[in-house]
Amino acid sequence: MKKKHKTLLWILFVLVAFGQLFPLIWLINFSFNSSSDFFFSSILKWPSSPQWQNYVNAWVDGKFPKYLLNSVLVSAVTIILTMFLSLSLAYAFTRMHWKTRSFFFSVILLGIMIPIHATLLPNFAIFKALGLTNSYLGLILPYTAVSVPLGTFILSGFLRSIPGAIEESAVMDGCSIYRIVFQIIMPLTMPALVTIAVTTFLNCWNEFIMASTFLSKDSLKTLPFSVMHFTGQYSSDYGSQFAVMVLTSIPAIIIYAMFNEQITKGVTAGAVKG
Repeated sequence: MKKKHKTLLWILFVLVAFGQLFPLIWLINFSFNSSSDFFFSSILKWPSSPQWQNYVNAWVDGKFPKYLLNSVLVSAVTIILTMFLSLSLAYAFTRMHWKTRSFFFSVILLGIMIPIHATLLPNFAIFKALGLTNSYLGLILPYTAVSVPLGTFILSGFLRSIPGAIEESAVMDGCSIYRIVFQIIMPLTMPALVTIAVTTFLNCWNEFIMASTFLSKDSLKTLPFSVMHFTGQYSSDYGSQFAVMVLTSIPAIIIYAMFNEQITKGVTAGAVKG
C-alpha cells in the first residue's frame, strides 16, 4: 500500500508541475508562430517553420535592450531601498523598546493589505505636483513603499529567531548601532534578505499600470512597453508579442531558480524558530 500511495503522490506532483509549467510552454509555443497561425482549434501547434524573426522583431523593433536597462535600473534601486528600509525598521521594532512601537508596527503591516494600484490616483496627483512624473523616482518610490511592509514582516520574524546575546557581545566590544545592524545582523539575515529581494524583483519587473500612468518619455519606459510596439488598431503582430513576453520572463525564471532554496529558508525560518 505504501508503494501505491507513493505512486499516486508522484502522479499528483507531476500533474501539478505540468499545470504550473503549461502557461510557459504555451507562451514559448506561440512565440514561434506567425500571426496567421494563431487562429486554430488546437491548444498547442508547433509550426512547420519556426518564426525566429519574431525574436528579432522583439529585440530590435520592441526596443528590448533599452527597456531592459530601464527595468534593471528601477528594479535594482527598488530592491536596495527595500532591503535597507526593511532591515532598519525590523531591527527597530524587534530590538529597540519605545512606547508606540506596537502601534507603528501595526501601521506598517497595514501596507501589506493595500494593493499598489489602489494608490494610483493619489500617487499621480502628488507626483505631478512634485514633478516626479516622467522620472525613475515616480516608479521607484511606490514600488518601494509597497514592498517595505512585507519585507519588514519577514525580517521581524527572522530577527526574533536570532539570540540577543550576539548584539550584547558586540556592544561590550564597542560596536556602534550601525556596525551591529549592517556588519553583524545583516549577514545573519541573508536568507530573509534574499527572499525580500526576489519577491520585490518579481513584483516590479512586470508591473505595467503604474509605469504606463507615470511614464510617457520613451527613454524611461520599462520592458512591458515592448509589447505595445506590436499592437495596432486593426491588427497586431501576435508572434512578436509572445516573443517579447518570453524574453521578459527569462530573467525572472533564472533568478527564482537560482534563489529558490534561500527563499524557502527565508520564509520559514522565522515561523519555525520564532
